[in-house]
Amino acid sequence: MGYRLRRKLLWTLFFIGLTVLAAAASATTLVRLSFDDLAEKATAITRARCVGSVSVWRNGEIWTGTEFEVLEVSKGTAARVLYISLPGGRVDHVQSHVDSVPVFRAGEEVYLFLWSGRGPGTNILGWAQGTFRITRNVNSGVDRVTQDSAATPIFDSTTREFRHGGVRNLPLAAFQLRLKQALDRANR
Repeated sequence: MGYRLRRKLLWTLFFIGLTVLAAAASATTLVRLSFDDLAEKATAITRARCVGSVSVWRNGEIWTGTEFEVLEVSKGTAARVLYISLPGGRVDHVQSHVDSVPVFRAGEEVYLFLWSGRGPGTNILGWAQGTFRITRNVNSGVDRVTQDSAATPIFDSTTREFRHGGVRNLPLAAFQLRLKQALDRANR
């Protein structure tokens, strides 16, 4: 291998290494929050129906704004219409995906654990952790709730390992009871 080819290869490897380091530096690691932690830290908890989503370019990144009709408020206050903006989405032929960022479909119902901090707008606490999807079993007619993060491994700071957890396929009435109990504990 000649000097020029070797030099070109080394520069290519150097830039690939920089790219990998930059990606790792901007990666997001979410620490698992227990259901009680979510209920306590949330500034509002709502049951809402997704009206629709629109993705746009903002400062060189794709962001998706989703509008929700608030059906019920379990904690805090919320307007009748809620607008959440999250990173990622699809604009024309370009798609951006951010791990643990929920994607919503028009018509679906969710429980959202919300957080309003110092910055503008309202956010979903822990992204996938604060998103609970409501689905109806077509055979039984029973509504069930599943947390988005139930299928995603999340870092557990206590054990210092990644693990699965969360709410999976819980009947809606049981979820609502669990939420009420968590809120009662948070208010003590």
